[in-house]
Amino acid sequence: MIAVSPPTPFTPAQLRERVQQILAAGVVPPIVQAGHPVLRQQAAAFAGQISDTELEQLIVLMRNVMHEAPGVGLAAPQIGIPLQLAVVEDQFDVDPESAAIRHRMPLEFLAILNPRYAPVGPETAAFFEGCLSLSGLQAVVVRHERVLLRFVAPDGRDMEREFAGWQARIVQHETDHLQGTLYVDRAELRSLSSNAEYAANWAEPGIAKARAGLGFLPELH
Repeated sequence: MIAVSPPTPFTPAQLRERVQQILAAGVVPPIVQAGHPVLRQQAAAFAGQISDTELEQLIVLMRNVMHEAPGVGLAAPQIGIPLQLAVVEDQFDVDPESAAIRHRMPLEFLAILNPRYAPVGPETAAFFEGCLSLSGLQAVVVRHERVLLRFVAPDGRDMEREFAGWQARIVQHETDHLQGTLYVDRAELRSLSSNAEYAANWAEPGIAKARAGLGFLPELH
């Protein structure tokens, strides 16, 4: 059972001030690491706390941080801003076998506000997953294979969009961040591996070898 995180203590004025400070710094901010309280709080729903210009600038900044990391998603709390905003994009070259097994297709850039997801169908998938806020680690997470994401676009429109495969994994991961949930909360902890051990022992498209070697998920989901 996933613990319910407390809401952020930030007032709208404090949130606006934090955004303005980060934008004014003129540098790429560091990615907050696990243990920082902002990652364990429910971020504030976006309700106009910052101006349209500030929102646009913040989205551009977050995309730059995501690219520099590099990663396929970034939530605002990961740069110390407790706001329900995330950016996602997956344009990495992946070998055809991995792409086929993981159902991984390119994902064009998308900024999402106040997202919520719901499963579409009973199917799940289990793969190794990492996080820019838990540097150097990976673990297997069972996630919904297909989800319906409801969110607000930066221009204020209410949106619904269905995602499947690896794209569904990305949007679930980032939406979880905004509720104070990290992927390790959902992970098969016996699979937890350093990046070096993963590369040396378990780097393959699926998880069958790791499941046998590390003793998790004895039955396929």
